[in-house]
Amino acid sequence: MKNYKLNRLFNRKSGNCFDVAIDHGFFNEYAFLSGIENVQKAVEVLVEAAPDAIQLTLGQAQYLQSIPGREKPSLVLRTDVANVYGKELPTTLFSRMIENPVEQAVRLDATCVVVNLFSIPGAPEVTDQCIQNILKLKPLCEQYAMPLMIEPLVFRPNHEAGGYMVNGDPQQIIPLVRQGVELGADIIKADPTDDIDQYHRIVEIAGNIPVLVRGGGKATDEEILDRTFGLMQQGVRGIVYGRNVIQHANPAGMTKALMAIVHEGARPAEVMHLIQSANLIAQ
Repeated sequence: MKNYKLNRLFNRKSGNCFDVAIDHGFFNEYAFLSGIENVQKAVEVLVEAAPDAIQLTLGQAQYLQSIPGREKPSLVLRTDVANVYGKELPTTLFSRMIENPVEQAVRLDATCVVVNLFSIPGAPEVTDQCIQNILKLKPLCEQYAMPLMIEPLVFRPNHEAGGYMVNGDPQQIIPLVRQGVELGADIIKADPTDDIDQYHRIVEIAGNIPVLVRGGGKATDEEILDRTFGLMQQGVRGIVYGRNVIQHANPAGMTKALMAIVHEGARPAEVMHLIQSANLIAQ
């Protein structure tokens, strides 16, 4: 029965998935709100561009699920909130899961729930909280046939790269991805490696669990398209991008360009016009 929901998440023709994450408001960081100050408008723009899924919180899922009709992206529901992304971190860090997460996901007609698995230098207690969250979430997901997306996320030291800068070292990412699989992930959502050509190692360590790649920090259009194309050649099953879509001048154009790469195998040069034409319209 879990496959019924996965069938709504992964594209029927390509078998891949493009999930646009706009759940950033959950984390209480001002910079994260850029591009999603008006969540309803952001959702409407994305629905028109038609990605496979939109990742939202329980407080904002209404804007997607209240849209009438069958032809809209699937809902991926964020189930945990944390305070680990600031440039200056508080003395006490946490990662907390919402109450009755899967029941709430079912009521919202979500196709998947997502939860973090942090590895933060000097903060093993946050990793412990994440593991406890997952241990509670997994049996509930099995009970309700709800797919579980686990997001292994390796941070760089905050004094070195404060404010949500990830570690792209495969030796750091690989064991955390494997731990996510061991904990029962149905989908892995992991960061790109510094060397994109090494990403096949992440796919390999996940076994038969599909891997979606996170977008990470803001980058140029060329960088995002080239990186995405390179990742798709490494055997990933799709992407979960947030800021590089929602903070783009034309989210719809970027979404369409990325959809062509993820689902049609298009090359970056073949889809750049989708962004450039959107830029002309916006001007």
